[in-house]
Amino acid sequence: MDPTTDNAGRTGDTGRARSSLEALRAEIAKAVVGQDPAVTGLVVALLCRGHVLLEGVPGVAKTLLVRTLAAALDIDTKRVQFTPDLMPSDVTGSLVYDARTAEFSFQPGPVFTNLLLADEINRTPPKTQSSLLEAMEERQVTVDGTPRPLPDPFLVVATQNPVEYEGTYPLPEAQLDRFLLKLTIPLPSRQDEIDVLTRHADGFNPRDLRAAGIRPVAGRADLDAARAAIAKTTVSPEITAYVVDICRATRESPSLALGVSPRGATALLSTSRAWAWLTGRDYVIPDDVKALALSTLRHRVQLRPEAEMEGVTADSVINAILAHVPVPR
Repeated sequence: MDPTTDNAGRTGDTGRARSSLEALRAEIAKAVVGQDPAVTGLVVALLCRGHVLLEGVPGVAKTLLVRTLAAALDIDTKRVQFTPDLMPSDVTGSLVYDARTAEFSFQPGPVFTNLLLADEINRTPPKTQSSLLEAMEERQVTVDGTPRPLPDPFLVVATQNPVEYEGTYPLPEAQLDRFLLKLTIPLPSRQDEIDVLTRHADGFNPRDLRAAGIRPVAGRADLDAARAAIAKTTVSPEITAYVVDICRATRESPSLALGVSPRGATALLSTSRAWAWLTGRDYVIPDDVKALALSTLRHRVQLRPEAEMEGVTADSVINAILAHVPVPR
């Protein structure tokens, strides 16, 4: 094959992938109003093969957002409602005895899908929460000593309520660190809420997304082409040092008992590259790092009790660090 033709073909694939993912964001907006940062975060996580923790009070369309993403992307999806009596095998699957063949056969659990919605993940005990650790990190499930690979793409989107603590089990730090992004879903603005009610008055049914006109606009080929292009996105030594300086500053902050680990620094570099590519560049700039710093790092730090009592938040600490760490020229 002529190298020029090959390069042109790859460029065409990259352009189509970017257009498809832009269309994906627009398709989701047909059903979900005013949550553009969360939509973008989900797309970035898909491109980085990462997982997402969605946090917001009840009724802000967390579940609808994930269902719409799955409907607009040609992938399989399953939903698990996490409850106190949920067992690990209810998530991963188990061996079932077949009396006809006198043998045990593996029955896959809902984790064997492309997009798993783990609804209210903090309502289930740590034993069941930990059943997702291997799946999220290794992209496989081991049952009875046999590892079973999960499909690609594989994305866990977990939701939790930030204001309700009765009957909940806070996620351990080790599991929080497995989430690439923590996205907060705020209450809508007045105009956005008016738009939501207007859509419902006009007949919008959140349980019937097909009737709302949501169609698959991107697929696995687009994700593969996008990931290949992101892997070639240039990161200068200055940008790498900038990411490291931000993460090291969290470890030295007097407001934090726990700073960002090297895994978190790697995550920030990955999300910054994905955002750079989505915005049409093949190189990373400091603004890309700043744009993804909050959602990539906020769940990887732990406040000191005295700072928390003074009203300090993880976001405010990270914003202060971003304001003080020198930006490369």
